[in-house]
Amino acid sequence: MRVEVWSDINCPWCYIGKARFERALERFPHRGEVEVVHRSFELDPRAPHEARPVIPLLAAKYGMSLEQAEATEARIAENARGEGLPYAGGRDAANSFDMHRLLHFAKEHGRQGELLDALYRANFAEERSAFEPGRLVELAVEAGLDGEAAAAVLADPQAYADAVREDEATASAMGATGVPFFVLDRRLGVSGAQPAETFARALEQAWETRVPAPLTLVGEGAGGTDGAACGPDGCELPQR
Repeated sequence: MRVEVWSDINCPWCYIGKARFERALERFPHRGEVEVVHRSFELDPRAPHEARPVIPLLAAKYGMSLEQAEATEARIAENARGEGLPYAGGRDAANSFDMHRLLHFAKEHGRQGELLDALYRANFAEERSAFEPGRLVELAVEAGLDGEAAAAVLADPQAYADAVREDEATASAMGATGVPFFVLDRRLGVSGAQPAETFARALEQAWETRVPAPLTLVGEGAGGTDGAACGPDGCELPQR
């Protein structure tokens, strides 16, 4: 069974949702027969490549004061730490297209999961910006990839660009407007950073009903609770 996960490194709920899904997958009896593939989704394809502190961006997007934006980020951090994830706060945001291109390169070399973890850690758990010059090559090496080959990919703006756009076009065709977005065998969809229990039920349902069927959403419009997600207009704010 294949699980495809559309996400963006700029999305804190993708970071959190990945941990919740993996917790469910770890307990799934057939986890050895599940292939997880990470797909590209840019929250803001027009974002500048220059890194900008996220707090002023949150304040401007939601019409908040800087203090309110800091409190919002702190609540997201609390959700992350509740899943056992480090969250440093004070992160940057920038265009993620090169990150997605590099993830497709990593997939070809069997290191996509390792690079994705390194990117999330750099963006959400470390003080140093994940978007500073040269940082992506360093993270690629940390993930077990060849540094020179990774640098060559980043130097060629067309390398893996079509693969990123194909992922995004597929997400659009499926009706995805935000991330994280999980699709199990192209039949069952889970939208948002749902609780691990919701992912567990989705895995069981997908496994038990492995026949061709239209895509069904779990946790949205199906009697479930919507999971927090990020979309083109921003990330959902956690409620107290």
